[in-house]
Amino acid sequence: MIMQKFVNRKDELSKLREAFERNSLIVVYGRRRVGKTRLLVEAVRDRPHVYHLCKEEEVSETLKALSIKLFRLTGNEEFIRKPLFSFEEFFEALPPGTVLILDEFQVLVRNYPRILGILQEYLDFHAKAPIVLCGSIVSMMEELTQYGSPIYGRRSLALKVEPLKFFHIGEFFPSYSMEELVEAYSILGGVPEYLLRFDPSVSVEENVRREFFGRGFLYNEAEFLLRYELRDLSVYNTILEAINYGHRSFNDLRNATGIDGSKLPRYLGVLIELGIVRRETPITLKERERSKRRNSRYTIADNYFAFYYSFVHPFKEEIELGLPDVPLGNFRKNFNRYVGFAFEGVAKQFLIELNRAGKLPFHFTKIGRWWHKNEEIDLLALNEREEKALFVEVKWKDLSERAARGVLRDLERKAELVGMKDWRESYGLAAKEVDGKEELREEGYLAWNLKDLRGLDQT
Repeated sequence: MIMQKFVNRKDELSKLREAFERNSLIVVYGRRRVGKTRLLVEAVRDRPHVYHLCKEEEVSETLKALSIKLFRLTGNEEFIRKPLFSFEEFFEALPPGTVLILDEFQVLVRNYPRILGILQEYLDFHAKAPIVLCGSIVSMMEELTQYGSPIYGRRSLALKVEPLKFFHIGEFFPSYSMEELVEAYSILGGVPEYLLRFDPSVSVEENVRREFFGRGFLYNEAEFLLRYELRDLSVYNTILEAINYGHRSFNDLRNATGIDGSKLPRYLGVLIELGIVRRETPITLKERERSKRRNSRYTIADNYFAFYYSFVHPFKEEIELGLPDVPLGNFRKNFNRYVGFAFEGVAKQFLIELNRAGKLPFHFTKIGRWWHKNEEIDLLALNEREEKALFVEVKWKDLSERAARGVLRDLERKAELVGMKDWRESYGLAAKEVDGKEELREEGYLAWNLKDLRGLDQT
């Protein structure tokens, strides 16, 4: 196993350490490889703690392992001579203030459902130490704290660990240019273990050749993760393939997949919950309109899965036969266009950071895409109370000043279609390079290139 780097996670650490002070029940969850265990190890670095990875084993073996860990913590040899025989006894023996981490907790629940009732009694009557329940099966971990669960209402913190943002991945690739960082992020997203699988001393293309087309670790990871989280893998594969081929509306997906319209929402909901798929509506829609399916688009939100279904899954036969030249040729032909879509996500993160820093014409309260029929705006940021709007186009290319002005003129045309009469409007452009950037700014436009992203890449 590759040892994960610890990058950022300042907010998560602060929340965990604050919860430790209250002898809280803490639920930590998120997809596999996202860095949950590494986060918890960092959070308890200077605190007495017991960490236990739950395994497929008899409860008696789990209690023996916990007894040994209590001996290492306390030095009391009685835990070796006479191992604990019940979880009630274990909780009674747990020293006050000691952080207990039960990792992959869903495994223990599956093998010993009674643990939930024991936890309930401990939390209600005997709590003297913070308890962390950590797990990778997202749906199961969320169910543990919902109504009907014995521990419902008893957690003080539920922390979903998300992938790292783009501006935190520079530490993994210290020699990469900003262009290469965007390319790497468009393939791997922000999952730390995936980032560690790329060799920072070789090019992005060489890493793709080794890890995907050479059947490295990342080649099978997508289907492994889906099997771990889901049943009916073939159904989910069918949906993801259809989305990747451009079937984005609900009706298009239903027709392309042949899945019953009454069942498709449930499958899509699961993929959305896992963070693999995103459901979007035009940012200007009112709340009651946003819930209607006819206004929705579905896209693959996770960069790793988007890359896998674009460049790997369609070529599995060739890869299995040891013929990497076919998928590699497709990668070289279409990768730049693919990065363009991922770069829109990077630009959105960039605007959010500028917004936090107060470096935009106004403070926006929502941001997203806008479309109507065949017209589309990449990013639209709004402050509805102040009636202010920022329209932004995102281009993964080098733009001459003439080309940049053409993009901005077309953006102004599309802005009129949005219908924000009497609003104060601003217009911006994000690209790899923008010639005449300063001149455009002097005229009141906003313009950013990759150099502008550099200041945020390791904050």
